[in-house]
Amino acid sequence: MPLTRIHYTNMLKRRASAVWKGGLQEGTGTMSSFSGALDNTAYSFKTRLVSEDGKAGTNPEELLAAAHAGCYAMATSATMAQAGFTPDELSVAATLTLDTDTLSVTAVDLQIKGKVPGMTAEQFEEVAENAAKMCVISRALNPSIQVTKTATLEN
Repeated sequence: MPLTRIHYTNMLKRRASAVWKGGLQEGTGTMSSFSGALDNTAYSFKTRLVSEDGKAGTNPEELLAAAHAGCYAMATSATMAQAGFTPDELSVAATLTLDTDTLSVTAVDLQIKGKVPGMTAEQFEEVAENAAKMCVISRALNPSIQVTKTATLEN
């Protein structure tokens, strides 16, 4: 059976959906993604502004932080490849700050740790800095949002 060539265009589209029922404070909702990674995942006012345990569902800001962490890890790996390195492991924690008075994202702090054979701490810092500028989610955020990062090489 011949291999089928996959044609990609220059414009990728990613789909997700949300359903909300009720008023803001007492209402509940679900979010789903086309890939199935989210499948009627619960969210509510309480999971957005009150609950930090995550047991009652997620919230848009948590998902944005997760997307930023994933994007930054991939961007760092790509930047390392350009410098001739392949990481054994990159671990990223993203902390998104939401001002609950204005409902504005005011900052994202990226903490990256890496195990990269042959790489110095200085090289890791430079790659991490360049990757922060290359990350699609970093670029998608409002330029007035402060995106910071900390890079730690664990060799």
